[in-house]
This record gives sequence, C-alpha cells and structure tokens, in this order.
Amino acid sequence: MSSKIPVPQSVNPVLAFGVHDSHLRLVERMLKVKVYPVEHNLVIEGDDHAVAKAAFVLNGIFQLAQGNIPISHEDVAILIERSETPIHYAGDDAINEGLMISGRRRGKEFRVKPRNVNQIEYVKKILDHDLVFSIGPAGTGKTYLAVAVGLHLLTKGAVHRLILTRPVIEAGETLGFLPGTLEEKIDPYVRPLYDAIHDMLPGEEARYMMEDGLVELAPLAYMRGRTLANAFVILDEAQNTTSLQMKMFLTRLGENSKMVITGDVSQIDLPSGKASGLREAETLFKKVDGISFHYFTRNDVVRHGLVKKILEIYENNEKKI
Repeated sequence: MSSKIPVPQSVNPVLAFGVHDSHLRLVERMLKVKVYPVEHNLVIEGDDHAVAKAAFVLNGIFQLAQGNIPISHEDVAILIERSETPIHYAGDDAINEGLMISGRRRGKEFRVKPRNVNQIEYVKKILDHDLVFSIGPAGTGKTYLAVAVGLHLLTKGAVHRLILTRPVIEAGETLGFLPGTLEEKIDPYVRPLYDAIHDMLPGEEARYMMEDGLVELAPLAYMRGRTLANAFVILDEAQNTTSLQMKMFLTRLGENSKMVITGDVSQIDLPSGKASGLREAETLFKKVDGISFHYFTRNDVVRHGLVKKILEIYENNEKKI
C-alpha cells in the first residue's frame, strides 16, 4: 500500500524531519515502512496497518513542528507508541494555535502551548474527558497546563467558573485558630495556584476574575457540601488527600463540569499510617470508561535543567535504600 501526506508549508522541514531526516528514518525502522519526499508531499509505502500508523505519527510530527516545538527522538517514539491505538481528540485547533487565555499582554492575546508530545497528549485528554488524573514529578506542567485549559474554556464560555483547590496539610493547628482573615489563613496553601493564574493573566484581570467569582481558589475542605456544575475544577497536590477527602471531592462533579486531579505520588506528606487518596483512586478507577489517567516522568520536566538531574539523583538514591 502507498499513501501520500501533504507537508504543511508552515512547517520547518529540519525541525519536522530531524537532522539528516533522522525522524523519518526512525519511523521507517520502527514501523517497517518506507518514507520519502515527492514534491510537497511525503509518500509512505508498506502494509496497510503500518502505513496508517506512520500517517498518524507524521501528522503528529507536523502538529508539533507548526508550534515550533523542539522534537526529539523520544517524542517520535511516543507518537509511534500512540499510533497503536489512535484516538480522535477534541480541540486540535486549540493545540495548534495555542490555548487562548482571556488576558492581554502588550495589546495582544496571550496563548499557552504545550511544550512536548506528552504535554500535548495531556491537554487533549483534558479536552476530551470530564475526569482526568495527572500523575508525575514537579516541573512537568501538570497544574500549569490544567489552569491554562481551564482559563481557555472559561474564555470560550464552555464553563462558567474555574475552581482551584488543594488539601491543607496542617502542623497541629486548624485554620480556625490561626490568626488573620480567612484569605490570609489560606493564602500560603493556595499560593502556587495564585502564581499560575498571575503568570497567565495581567494583575488587574486576575483580581477582577477572582472578585467576580469567575476564578475561585480554596482549600479542599471548603468543597464539602457543594455541587460543582458548569465548572472546571482542579485538585492540586492530590497525593496529600485521604481516601475520604478524595471521595468527597470526586462526588462534587456536577453537570457540564470537568475535573483534573494532579499529584506526585513520590511526595506524600500525609501522617504515617494514612493512605493517599490519589494512590487509592489510581487503583479503583484505572479501567473505568470516561476517566483518563496521564503520566509524566522526569524526562518531561520543563523547569530549570538541573531539576531533571536532581530528580534522577533522588530516584537512584531511593533505589539503594
């Protein structure tokens, strides 16, 4: 079988095909096909199944290249793995053009784009599912991208509110006995969520959205008794929820709402003897239709380059213990 795929004119061929066409050669080796250029197209030759998978991979590469995202051999390998069970995702235009955030910077719209293949898959899962669990180390974009999708859907009018929440791990004191107003008491716990919001929105717009109730940040305890309809809800640091807290949160899901639960199971701060609600949920819901799990590794870290090295050293040290 032979198939012809047009190469978008906006694509940088070196970025898409790799140095000396190394990405194409990887596709050929792993899928046992032949790929070669003819005018402004790529021709794929091989058996029907392999050609279909190669077409899926190449279109994924073009999607990345149009966003000027650096493409590694690992990214190509991930696309090849995904080609075994290709799924049509909603919101491909949003991925290509960037998630539009309502804020304006220097007179123009601010858009957020995923920075690697795994982040793209994560965003697509959020757009396509009402309940997504995201598990992986710090610095991989779990919370930041979830906030970006939430603001994007809020801007588009798909949801009416963006709600961000975290469990509060207290050291012998309850919020009620701490000094200050409620806002002052909870501020240290939700500060990382504030940081993500303010990184995407100008200060005045962020304040307006919070004062108007379009964006809400609160400790997990304040979710009890609520039904969260027409909302995009993010539970951050979910590894620090108990089983009862996780059950309480998940059962808040209302009509026309989405939930994203993020956490790092290597950084559980619960008291000894208390099981993580995130770990339990992974066991209970891994094979439930409509619920999606997405995993990041240290290779997906997009913070300072040293963060990846630090995580690797800690992982190797833990293996020795």
